[in-house]
Amino acid sequence: MKNVISYKNFAASISFSAEDEVLYGKVAGINDLVTFEGNSVKELKIAFKEAIDDYLDTCKRLGKDPLKTYKGSFNIRIPTILHKEIAEAAFLHNQTLNEFVKNALLQSLEKEKTH
Repeated sequence: MKNVISYKNFAASISFSAEDEVLYGKVAGINDLVTFEGNSVKELKIAFKEAIDDYLDTCKRLGKDPLKTYKGSFNIRIPTILHKEIAEAAFLHNQTLNEFVKNALLQSLEKEKTH
């Protein structure tokens, strides 16, 4: 799992740039690009909170929803043999392909949350 920090229900992935010798982060789950950096973990966390607070203030001023909007559908590319095996498994479980994949994703997320 990536290094992640959170604040006010926003999450950001954290990385290190050896070239610049700086920690930096990128906020997830928004329609805009919000980044921040710091020379220490403490500085990074402060910069993250400032970036989120600034982003929320800007969205409020613009009357814009700060959260990314998801449609609830997405396309994935998988090998044809996997597609065939999933379709057969869905049929055997008396489910649509969509239901089968949705349930597999939910199970995967639940497993991830327990780790």
